Amino acid sequence: MTPPHSDHVDWISEQWRRERPDLDTSPVEVIGRLHRLALALTAEIVPVYAEFGLSEPEFDLLASLRRSGAPYELPAGELSDYTMVTTGGLSKRVDRLEARGLVERIESEDDRRRRMIRLTPDGIALIDAAFTAHMANEHRLIQQLGAADATTLEPILRRWLALLSS
Repeated sequence: MTPPHSDHVDWISEQWRRERPDLDTSPVEVIGRLHRLALALTAEIVPVYAEFGLSEPEFDLLASLRRSGAPYELPAGELSDYTMVTTGGLSKRVDRLEARGLVERIESEDDRRRRMIRLTPDGIALIDAAFTAHMANEHRLIQQLGAADATTLEPILRRWLALLSS
């Protein structure tokens, strides 16, 4: 059972300290909480996408196109890199979004062999509305933490992510 005034990670950490006193299990207290936080944040964010009929990967794809600037198009390979998905996985997402009239495939003006993925006017309208709601939701989530803690946390997370990404 979880001791009073602690969270699940404290309980797990205590169990490991009891079972493996020979190991320093303190990383569980940071990594375990970050992992649980990521899951909890995803659970808070994904329903906003669903309000617009989008999955998380679909939102990501449309947002990548929208923030690329006019004419809101990217080569398929570059879009694959932005969305961290294989070109095969990207093709399936594009197929679904194209069927809904949110994106279109077009030939590159520079190279006929190169395919571009472009937002349609309906796609622009949808991602603009979804992104507005997404930002309101993220502001709500950050406000729970408080401005001072969010300001302190951001550079720490940036540095750690950079260390892991290099």
